[in-house]
Amino acid sequence: MPPLIANASPAVPDRWNARRNPLSVFGIGFVPSFCLSVVLAAALVAQDSGISAARIREHTRFLASDLLEGRGVGQRGGDLATEYIADQFALAGAKPFGAPGGTFFQKVPLAGVSPQPESQLSAIGSGKTVDFHWLDDFVAVNPSQTPDARFEAEAVFVGHGIRAPQWKWDDFKGVDVSGKILIFFTNEPPSSDPAFFDGPALTYYGRWTYKYEEALRRGARGALIIHTTATASYGWDVVRNSWGHETPLVKLNPGEPALSIEGWLSREAGEKLLGLAGKTVDELLASSDRPDFKPIDLGIRLRAHLVSKIRDLDTRNVAAIVPGSDPQLKDEAVIFSAHWDHFGIGNPVQGDAIYNGAIDNATGCAVLLELARAWAALPEKPRRSALFLSLTAEEAGLKGSEYYAAHPLIPPARTAIDLNFDALFPFGRARDLVITGADRTTVYALAQQIAGRMNLEISPDAEPGAGHFFRSDHFSFVQAGIPAFSIDHATEFAGQPAGYGKQRSLDYTANHYHQPSDEFQADWDFTALEQAARYAFLLGQDIANQDKLPDWKPGSGFHR
Repeated sequence: MPPLIANASPAVPDRWNARRNPLSVFGIGFVPSFCLSVVLAAALVAQDSGISAARIREHTRFLASDLLEGRGVGQRGGDLATEYIADQFALAGAKPFGAPGGTFFQKVPLAGVSPQPESQLSAIGSGKTVDFHWLDDFVAVNPSQTPDARFEAEAVFVGHGIRAPQWKWDDFKGVDVSGKILIFFTNEPPSSDPAFFDGPALTYYGRWTYKYEEALRRGARGALIIHTTATASYGWDVVRNSWGHETPLVKLNPGEPALSIEGWLSREAGEKLLGLAGKTVDELLASSDRPDFKPIDLGIRLRAHLVSKIRDLDTRNVAAIVPGSDPQLKDEAVIFSAHWDHFGIGNPVQGDAIYNGAIDNATGCAVLLELARAWAALPEKPRRSALFLSLTAEEAGLKGSEYYAAHPLIPPARTAIDLNFDALFPFGRARDLVITGADRTTVYALAQQIAGRMNLEISPDAEPGAGHFFRSDHFSFVQAGIPAFSIDHATEFAGQPAGYGKQRSLDYTANHYHQPSDEFQADWDFTALEQAARYAFLLGQDIANQDKLPDWKPGSGFHR
């Protein structure tokens, strides 16, 4: 077998020459501040291999600027973002690794399904008809990827929609739900038992993605989640903004089954729906938390007319490699990842239609770019290679990383680990870091040691019920058997009172997460991001130099 990194071009093609304006390929003229940052970056590569908060700041500022129009998948701004990221990888000295032939891009073919506001949803029961209004009452996508779908089906309430034999939990109790539209809550039943559904930490059973997957496995016609802020861990605005525009989906193969509707109802719409059956949201939520729960035939029919625009989305992951120094181990790699996408131009909020995604995830991309620069600048490279991946369509349900996991550039058996970055807080100097899931791997002792060397505490996830371990791109690597976790935002900051980071996190989730207001702020302090990058740099080097590949710990629930 030829070396896995044989397609890493030894020479950077002329189109990546630092003297060119990277945006010229789009017909965009001279951009003074952008070109200045490129010139500075090119100069600093030769002078300084230290990780810099200032460089991370400038990458974040540019990626979150209005010029990039929110980095939407299949939108002009997303193409600009991937060109910029590829240019920065080239300036750093990393080699193209997206596909044979010297390109930084791994093509990810998706279907863009854009729900139209004329879509309709109604509930019929008890001699009454209730109409639900798009965005205010419901959001939905048609996974069958047809432009005009009309259907009517019975609604059945299935609690949390979970079957988990290891915890002796079954919301279906053998009831045949084929052809029906399932109504359920997100999250999972609570318990004071730390061994039950892993205690307060959300498991994959609680994620909305699992619930739609289970509905499809059971032959359901569709699935709708009744939203509550408590069960979702975020408000209706987040759901509306996330689902109210084009959704990238993996293209269906001919004859491949799919649900006719996946979506959400607001709590108020849920009350109207359940009211037709003489039930309330609180009543059914309480019954859903009991192990003796059985599916409830609501005596309601749901009628839907989903109008969608369908198009091919030729989006892309951006991949760059720095080859390792060991002739045998350089065909193995440590992966550093961060998703580049956000929601692009969407529904206006207070007159602003650009979803800039500054924290989510211009910050993670900026750390990734600085890591690539610092790694490529090392005078002596680690034994294993380092693969830097900026992934598409994370906001649509980890689609870019899912595609990579199914079409890996380096086989999972030769991938040491994935260290992921997603939404880091630039609020000063960190006193801790969160690495949820690292304790399930054999690198945890090393991770603790490096944190100690940097005078950083390792803190637990501040919001375990939000299920962050299952909500970012590293989870696609987990599902492929690769040890993986995210290096998350700090919860404690120097010079700030205890709980400051958690409070800022709650404020961000409530007021800025998936909102146009997630914008770059001139007074942000990027010291914590520099610390996170340095931590990953040290941890990645040690892993790249180990004799054996890391693995999952026995009993972790995951394995290679």
